[in-house]
Amino acid sequence: MPISVHDKIAQRLGDFVDEYTGLTFKATQSLQSVVLDGDTLTVDVVLGYPAAGAIDTMIGLIKEAVASVASVANIEVNMSSLIQSRSRSGDVAGLEQVKNIIAVTSGKGGVGKSATALNVALALQLEGAKVGLLDADIYGPSQPIMLGVDSGRRPDVRDQKYFVPIEAYGLQTMSMGYLVTDKTPMVWRGPMVSGALTQMVNQTVWQDLDYLIIDMPPGTGDIQLTLSQQVPVTGSVVVTTPQDLALLDAKKGIEMFRKVKIPCLGVVENMSTHTCSQCGHNEAIFGDGGGEKIANEYSVPLLGKLPLALEIRQGLDEGKPPVAVDPDSVIAGQYRHIARRLAAQLCLPTEEIERSGPKIVVSND
Repeated sequence: MPISVHDKIAQRLGDFVDEYTGLTFKATQSLQSVVLDGDTLTVDVVLGYPAAGAIDTMIGLIKEAVASVASVANIEVNMSSLIQSRSRSGDVAGLEQVKNIIAVTSGKGGVGKSATALNVALALQLEGAKVGLLDADIYGPSQPIMLGVDSGRRPDVRDQKYFVPIEAYGLQTMSMGYLVTDKTPMVWRGPMVSGALTQMVNQTVWQDLDYLIIDMPPGTGDIQLTLSQQVPVTGSVVVTTPQDLALLDAKKGIEMFRKVKIPCLGVVENMSTHTCSQCGHNEAIFGDGGGEKIANEYSVPLLGKLPLALEIRQGLDEGKPPVAVDPDSVIAGQYRHIARRLAAQLCLPTEEIERSGPKIVVSND
């Protein structure tokens, strides 16, 4: 029995590969309906991640896919996003009003982790998500400065117990930098720091967040362990530079999160290349291919590469993140691409997202 035109189209769209998940619409159950009424085709697609900046391109590709199997006069593609909570295995209770918690981490300082965390949070928001940002670097909080929040501003307190997050560029934000001055060093031992982190996470009144981005301090110490044991983290992102030393420390970060059963959602290579503002020459100052190498070694995606760019540093120093103040710039586009790829990782089947890292077997042979 010959296959109908409708069934040909439905089969072709079911096999359509989403650039950001790497899977077909059938595998991710994104294709909701295909209705052919005379010479009009209506397609409904619901993505599991925010993708406002990619919808027009994706609709064009879907129309091309339809045209490859059938001639239809009118094609209407309706695309939307429905962000679900991705539960974490274990006995850590979830946070009310927060669907997914993503820890942005690095093995060492100075690789641009905080800048990446902030701009990715802003990019997720531009793509259509509701986003919060928690600055978990108790000793050196930097988010208030990069967000341009006045140094004297303090969060409101509700019921003498709960912090109301400070809104900046549309983000719900919380930081130790809001509670102390820049002249107040945090001379605390590990248990005090861990207690401060859990208090900020659990006693901040987050409101209906699709994603809470946590800007982690560098390293693999007390705060990282506290986070894994007491906060329902959905997944982690490792930021590195191509430099060999940074890659070595990034591996330690991935290994630590693997041991506490928090999947690595991907690697971001920062300061990948530098383009000379005078001659336009492009040079990999810190090396080349390092991020891709570590991503391949641990079977996780390389979410993207970011340049060593003067406008990023200047914007953050002035409290004007480039993604917020110039959302149509090339730099913002790179962050938005990373944000879509990151969010799409949480749409993958469990066996896909938890497959990061090689199996290590120890024997007595």
